[in-house]
Amino acid sequence: MRSSLHRRFTAPIAIAAIAGLTLAGCSGGPGSTTTDAGAAGDGTVTVYGTIGDTEAKLLEESWAGWEKENKIDIQYEASKEFETQIAIRAQGGNAPDIAIFPQPGLMADLASRDYLKPAPKAVEANVDKYWSADWKAYGTVGNTLYGAPLMASVKGFIWYSPAKFKEWGVEVPKTWADLLAVTKTIQEKTGAAPWCAGFGSGDATGWPGTDWVEDLVLRQAGPETYDKWIKNEIPFTDPAIKKAFDSVGEILQNPAYVNAGFGDVRSINSTPFGDVAAPLADGTCALHHQASFFDGFITDAGGKVGPDGDVWAFITPGEEAGSQAVTGGGEIVAAFADDADTQKVQEYLSSADWANSRVSLGGVISANSGLDPANAKSPILQEAIKILQDPKTTFRFDGSDLMPGSVGSGTFWKGMVNWINGTPTDEVLTSIEAGWPSS
Repeated sequence: MRSSLHRRFTAPIAIAAIAGLTLAGCSGGPGSTTTDAGAAGDGTVTVYGTIGDTEAKLLEESWAGWEKENKIDIQYEASKEFETQIAIRAQGGNAPDIAIFPQPGLMADLASRDYLKPAPKAVEANVDKYWSADWKAYGTVGNTLYGAPLMASVKGFIWYSPAKFKEWGVEVPKTWADLLAVTKTIQEKTGAAPWCAGFGSGDATGWPGTDWVEDLVLRQAGPETYDKWIKNEIPFTDPAIKKAFDSVGEILQNPAYVNAGFGDVRSINSTPFGDVAAPLADGTCALHHQASFFDGFITDAGGKVGPDGDVWAFITPGEEAGSQAVTGGGEIVAAFADDADTQKVQEYLSSADWANSRVSLGGVISANSGLDPANAKSPILQEAIKILQDPKTTFRFDGSDLMPGSVGSGTFWKGMVNWINGTPTDEVLTSIEAGWPSS
């Protein structure tokens, strides 16, 4: 999902913006924009989010039929400054009826200041029916559900050529050790670096590296350690985090393994992340780590994505075969108002009906268990839906998006760049940890 990229890049100021405001509660305080619970609506519900351009049009198309049937006008507004503006608008009494939050932490911060309304019972019933406990937790503050999940993305796919794998006599690896063995075999048979990687992304350079580390922390140390890490209950300097860096380094810091078609290890930082699609599509690059959205980049580069196509993908394996742990992203829908019309829209957006309507239009997926994977327009999105719907899957939200902006999109991104440039791991971990707010 390319829109998820935009949301990821606007994240740095999110938590900082909230922290810089002295927010008063919605119940009677400054910024109160809501009516009493159960009050009739005026037939219009305003929705504010980061989803823009073509995807905004598809979003509006997804609910057009429902609007007409229910006689409710949903007025959507997209903004690249959502993360800062939503806090300012809440404080100033100009909050939308509903907001689509790209970060659970941002939603939780506003909920903790009593700006958001608890989710209606019908919404909570949908969440309990269609989403896992992991997903419900991202919309919960304390013991109260405020937001329902909307769309999703799956990170940690490793893209490869099925035809080339057959030619080289290698199979899709089932464990991390198998992945390293496959990498070694390809390098020996071709005499070239198997992996290509690009961390380049303007001011956001480094974020693809954080995805690598997050995948390894979850797969090696487990979800409990991952959860403690994103809260800084376990610091970056902890041995479990260093182990994840060292494991990633077995590939990304090995000059024999990277950077296919681009140069040496340091070329990873100067290679725009999207530019990797072309060598992947033409076979110059054998392996690449990137989220489900990369499907579109490969297609644009002339490659066909599918099990029998030019390029296909498998999820980064864990240390043991059969383990199914993935990282990803998504949105949470929460409301500043609780009139009848707003609650109706919330209920619809948390339903399987809406999920199927939007996914059938193409380009996105959802973790809603009522979604029919066949509605997805590409095989990799269908595969991602199956992963999200599998009850055996352990899902964790992108770690850097859950950390304070000073770390997740600050010292963590910068640390990955320094690490690729040769700064020792211990020094990098210490510098990333220094980004955590003191209180």
